[in-house]
Amino acid sequence: MTWVSAVARLRARREPGVLVTVATVRGHAPRRAGAKLVVGRTETWGSIGGGNIEAVAIDRSRELNGMPGAEPELIEFALNDKVTGPHGVQCCGGAVSVLLEPLPVVQAVAVFGVGHVGLELARILARHDLDLHLVDSRPDMLTDERLGVLADAVAQIHVHHTPLLPEQVLAELPAGAHVLIMTHDHAEDAALCDAALRTDGLGSIGLIGSAAKWSRFRHRLTTEGGHEDTAIDRIKTPIGIREITGKEPATIAVSIAADLLRAFEREGD
Repeated sequence: MTWVSAVARLRARREPGVLVTVATVRGHAPRRAGAKLVVGRTETWGSIGGGNIEAVAIDRSRELNGMPGAEPELIEFALNDKVTGPHGVQCCGGAVSVLLEPLPVVQAVAVFGVGHVGLELARILARHDLDLHLVDSRPDMLTDERLGVLADAVAQIHVHHTPLLPEQVLAELPAGAHVLIMTHDHAEDAALCDAALRTDGLGSIGLIGSAAKWSRFRHRLTTEGGHEDTAIDRIKTPIGIREITGKEPATIAVSIAADLLRAFEREGD
């Protein structure tokens, strides 16, 4: 498997990893500059030459895999018989530097409702490195032609057409996924709010709408749903930055996206 395929596999599994690259070589060394190794939690793909170099790189990569906010690191190796590494001696005669680049698990966002605002929001979020789930019960909102504006997305786009029960998608989302509820139907929104509060492992939950809408929803979530106030308070509404008051779909989308990115930064602190 190529290193590109290995990185793609980790991304699909939502598993952290480290890309290890032989950055520089002076004199004799097991591999040339540019050789790569990908290190997952339990698997590795590729090789930077074996021996002490590779073993040390794997050990350190596994440590980085467990560190939030890990930064790239450069490790220097002298390859001579005077240097004993933790995994033995390599006496090729040269020197090697190895770059370790963490591959963190990206954020996941689910947008329920890909109408005017939802599509504008998807266009913004698609420019970021994340897993973006677009969910709608209306097939005409999810046509290839309409979503063609996302063709050059940086994000991984996952499209879900859910004609009957959109809330079932919640159970399929990755752990920590941030949920934005903004469908065309207030009954659908209400069902999604109830289901989101019953779904373990989600990140933030946001609901678009007015204070009057939220008042009705909160009453329903309490009396019919049986949710406690502390649970209901997990739902943020209105969503977006309050100081941005424009009503145009693109303006609302910018406000929501900015607030979400701010939440990502707080999460990473």
